[in-house]
Amino acid sequence: MNRETILIVEDEQPIAHVLTTVLTANGYHTLQAETASLARSIINSHCPSLILLDLGLPDMDGLELLRWLRGWSGVPVLIVSAREEESQKVEALDLGADDYITKPFGTSELLARIRTALRHQAKLDSGDELPRGSYTVRDLTVDFERRQVLLAGEIVHLTQIEYKIVELIARRPGRVLTYDYIISRIWGPYATDNNRILRVNMAHIRRKLEPNPAEPYYIRTEIGVGYRMAEE
Repeated sequence: MNRETILIVEDEQPIAHVLTTVLTANGYHTLQAETASLARSIINSHCPSLILLDLGLPDMDGLELLRWLRGWSGVPVLIVSAREEESQKVEALDLGADDYITKPFGTSELLARIRTALRHQAKLDSGDELPRGSYTVRDLTVDFERRQVLLAGEIVHLTQIEYKIVELIARRPGRVLTYDYIISRIWGPYATDNNRILRVNMAHIRRKLEPNPAEPYYIRTEIGVGYRMAEE
């Protein structure tokens, strides 16, 4: 059973009740806040392990609460919102949210995202946030020390830029990296925010790595937001 405490910041009581029921049944301790001001108080006094944050709060936009939180804390935050605009998802992730789930969502997906965020935080707390030697899932291995990518034991020949993209995403499996974040890390902070060059390189990468590039398994697209590397 889990012992982590999860703060649910949600002003719609039926949704908060469902979330509380699901999390409690899976061994988590839960706290609830209907407003941003109450959430601030609970965060300061209880130091939750993870926060589920709705954006449509009555006293403050959830993004403003996230901005306040990221000014001093790295606690994992999963946005749970009915807002479907891509710009909202990108802004939340760029502000430091660990993930974004759009309502309605499945229980299994929610629990999986929570486990992923808590696992990443545990690695960060232990000083082992990034894989040191290699990343492996199914037939794909990214060997960080040798700077090689292998598929079913065979070396995949990538260009220097293609390898950098794969390595960047593979070092953070399960996490969404926004287009702007990837572009700035690969091409520099002053690169254009036009993601066409990234999409072109990703198309080449998928042709080399994916059994079916039209339905990628290893590097998945979060439409309008960025890319997420598969986890075992």
